[in-house]
Amino acid sequence: MDRRIAPDFQTIEKVNFPLPQQIVLDNQMPLYVINLGEQPVVRLEVVYGAGTWHETVEGASFFTARMLAEGTRRHSSAQISEMFDEIGAFADFSANADRANFMVYGLTKHLPQILKIANELLHEATFPEKELDSLKNVSLQNLRINLEKNGYLATTQFRQRLFGANHPYGRNQNEAAIQHLNPENLRDFYEQFILSQPFRVFLSGKISDAEISLVNQHLGQNKVVATQTESKVFEATTQFEPFCLDKPEAVQSSLRLGRRLFTRQHPDFYAFLVANAVLGGYFGSRLIKNIREEKGLTYSISSGMAPLRQDGFWTISADVKKESVQLVLDEIAHEINVLQTELVSDNELETVKNYLSGEFAGGLNTPFEMADRVRLMVLENLDLDYYDQHIARLRAVSAEEIRVIAQKYWQSSDLLQVVVG
Repeated sequence: MDRRIAPDFQTIEKVNFPLPQQIVLDNQMPLYVINLGEQPVVRLEVVYGAGTWHETVEGASFFTARMLAEGTRRHSSAQISEMFDEIGAFADFSANADRANFMVYGLTKHLPQILKIANELLHEATFPEKELDSLKNVSLQNLRINLEKNGYLATTQFRQRLFGANHPYGRNQNEAAIQHLNPENLRDFYEQFILSQPFRVFLSGKISDAEISLVNQHLGQNKVVATQTESKVFEATTQFEPFCLDKPEAVQSSLRLGRRLFTRQHPDFYAFLVANAVLGGYFGSRLIKNIREEKGLTYSISSGMAPLRQDGFWTISADVKKESVQLVLDEIAHEINVLQTELVSDNELETVKNYLSGEFAGGLNTPFEMADRVRLMVLENLDLDYYDQHIARLRAVSAEEIRVIAQKYWQSSDLLQVVVG
């Protein structure tokens, strides 16, 4: 092998994304089955529309999700943990602005026990005060540690100033809200947005009709009565004034620069995706070459899109020496200006498209990774052939479209700047 010669590669033109099997349970709730892989493993995920978007008490969504496994009418927190340990299953409970997720990984042969436990947690949770106090203490300690980190402060300040402190996408954890939470707040949220409320189920791994039948037996028999809740509307209010939090003892400064954007349904999504990769979306990007490799001003700088359920945003992130902040900002502005005035070369554009195509294909190696994509399509109301067209849409982006994107979305007056350090 002559290591001076780069190995041949094949351009990825298309990835055949398998459609999930769609089933309606007896209680009319949807089940999406991704039957892939040879290993006898399974992942069960139950998703509720129970994110911070629906809160009346700040923090209720996060703590309700985390407390589901901390006690039921029949079992204590320790007993529930033992039940998962006995079958070698791993459970994860999470909530974000839009939804709450209950997820369990385990062996396919243990699915009956997994479903039995899941049904109990989702329908018989009690939210004991002792366990809540313990979780609050851990959360407060983690928050206090994070508040000492420049990167955490820069990210939370950026989102707060981008959407507004009271907007679900801009709201951050705070000590007062955590301390004031009580079990009754969580029970109210649980009863209003989880108990007997509509949900979606995603089952992935090595799945047969027997596993599908088991899901229906356990989750398809629970009565679902959707309560009429007022649909909340939040208006984002962006503060465009540059924000700087001075920390004289800090050696480095964390920089965030960006703007509100859009969801995956937006017609500019794919052109922006490619333009972002050229600017700062991968290790061969222009920001890396200029600011890291040529000038040595940072170890890492990147730009990225964050499309959300009802909005989105775009951010450039970097940690730099505090005396280099303005120089880095100037170089970012320079690279943006070049993209606004000059066309990307055919060779660079092809490299970026190959990278994005390979990254996408490389992220579909397991049934669970496929299930993540299916979940995203379902929850964001995308067509189920969305990822069949993904690479074709990437490859259709032209150099002129990238220039238009840079001119349309990266004007300096539209970008919010946050520096902490």
